Amino acid sequence: MGWFKQLMGLEAPQANTHSKGAAAEPLPTTGPLGLAPGKGVIFDTTLKLLLDGKTTVVIPGSQEIWSNGTVDLGQSTWLSRYYMNDEDYWLQVHTTGDIAGQVESVILFNYLSYVPVSSEAELRRLAGPQSPIGLPTYTHNGVEYTRVWGSEDGQTELVAMSEHVINPEDSYSVEHRSMLYARDTGLTDRREFLLFSVEEDAEGTVSLSTSLGISLYTTDLNAL
Repeated sequence: MGWFKQLMGLEAPQANTHSKGAAAEPLPTTGPLGLAPGKGVIFDTTLKLLLDGKTTVVIPGSQEIWSNGTVDLGQSTWLSRYYMNDEDYWLQVHTTGDIAGQVESVILFNYLSYVPVSSEAELRRLAGPQSPIGLPTYTHNGVEYTRVWGSEDGQTELVAMSEHVINPEDSYSVEHRSMLYARDTGLTDRREFLLFSVEEDAEGTVSLSTSLGISLYTTDLNAL
């Protein structure tokens, strides 16, 4: 067990450690909202005007899905994550029942940063006890967000998740320790989200990613 798993209390992942170029397992059938790797996604062109001044999340033009990540949350609850060819964007669909079952929420995320982490000390500074991540509120670019996960008065632990990712060339697992923050935008059922995720891939590479997201309605996008 490496320093990351010792620090975060994770067991070694049951990862598929296919190397790049190895034969990938078959891509999954169409998921929620008709989304799947290789499919295109078009966002409603009126979203940019609607969200102007309410969020700094960028709504892209048409995109193509490169890979699909699946997180089994248990009790027939799933997160399906779709990563675009344009690596600035990814889409998360929360469903219950089957993976392609009842859609509970849709969030479009923009990646803000991706920072490699090379030591335990660096991780503690960036996302551990020495960082503000996990506190009840977090201020980013002068905007305050409220913690969604955890009810402690002080800093809470990051939430563990295991994601299995498939693309046309490869399949692999990623271990996450994440924390989600949110704020109201003033628009009905549209919140802005700030997601931090400490990630370790099957090769043992550790990183901290930061993403900014906005709630979408299912009618805000179409899969082609």
